[in-house]
Amino acid sequence: MTRPEHLRDEVAGRLHRLRERDPELDRLIGHVRKFAVMMTAHRGDRLEDWISGAEQDSLAPLASFARNLRRDFDAVRNGLSLPHSSGVVEGNINRLKMLKRQMFGRASLDLLRKRVLLAR
Repeated sequence: MTRPEHLRDEVAGRLHRLRERDPELDRLIGHVRKFAVMMTAHRGDRLEDWISGAEQDSLAPLASFARNLRRDFDAVRNGLSLPHSSGVVEGNINRLKMLKRQMFGRASLDLLRKRVLLAR
């Protein structure tokens, strides 16, 4: 989950030895790193090439992931390209759902409203 250049020397050495021993792991790491660059650099224009490469690889779970990305290609490409994010909204929705689940069947809507307002 760390950028390769930020790995400690000992960890980088272990990863290098693992990659040498397992060609499938080596290919998988290559695909994952390319996808991470697309995400962090907002390079959605590279998505088609990445999906094609992943589908042609013999790694079945990766090919399945790539096929599922193709199903909603425009939304995925836009998510990788545009600087907009719904992360804050999703975080609030998850917080509200957690509060609602904690109170399920125990209290009224008025108490839920108070908890939501006071939880901030």
